[in-house]
Amino acid sequence: MYTALKKIIGITGGIGGGKTTLSNRLRKAGYPVYDTDLEAKRLQNEDPELIAAIKDLLGPDVYVDDRLDRPAVAARVFSNATLLGRLTRLVHPVVKRDFMKWVSLQQSPLVFIESAVLFEGGFDTLTTKNIVVTAPEEIRIERVMHRDQLTREQVVKRINNQLPEPDKEARADLVIYTDTGLPPDELLKKVLSEL
Repeated sequence: MYTALKKIIGITGGIGGGKTTLSNRLRKAGYPVYDTDLEAKRLQNEDPELIAAIKDLLGPDVYVDDRLDRPAVAARVFSNATLLGRLTRLVHPVVKRDFMKWVSLQQSPLVFIESAVLFEGGFDTLTTKNIVVTAPEEIRIERVMHRDQLTREQVVKRINNQLPEPDKEARADLVIYTDTGLPPDELLKKVLSEL
C-alpha cells in the first residue's frame, strides 16, 4: 500500500525488551516513529466509534471523566484471554487506519512503527521489514517491574498474553539483543546498517 513509496520498518518485542529505547534513538536521529501503544491510548480517548464499542464490550464504567480507566481494563482483560482478544479486535483496525494516514503525511522515505503486537495485530502486513528487540525473560521482568512499578505476577501475566519471543524472532528480519552492553549509538548504527 504505502511500501512502494516508503520503507516501513516494524519494531517489536516482548514487554521490557527495549523496543522503546530503540524507537527513541531513532526519533533522536530524525526518523519518524509511530508508537501503536501510545496512539491506541489516544484513540481510545478520542475516537467516538471506538469509545462506544469499548463501552459496549466492557461497560460504561470503564470511562471515568471521559478517559479510559486503564488499570481497571488491564485487571479485566489480562486475566481473560477471550475478553482481551475481543478488545484488541476493536482497537487494532482503528490504529491501523490512523497509522496509514500518518504514513501518508511523512516526508521521510524510511519510517518506523513500534508495536508490542506487530505480528498478533497484523501490523506486519504494512511493513517492509521487521525488527525484534529482546532480552532474556528475567531481565525483561525486572525492567518492567522497576519501570512500571508492577508486581512480578502482573508482568508475567502480560508476558503470557504476548506472542512468545521465539515465535517473534522466527518472523523477524533482524533480531537485536539489548542485554549485550552495546551502547545505544552503536545499536542504532547496527540497525540502520541492516536496513
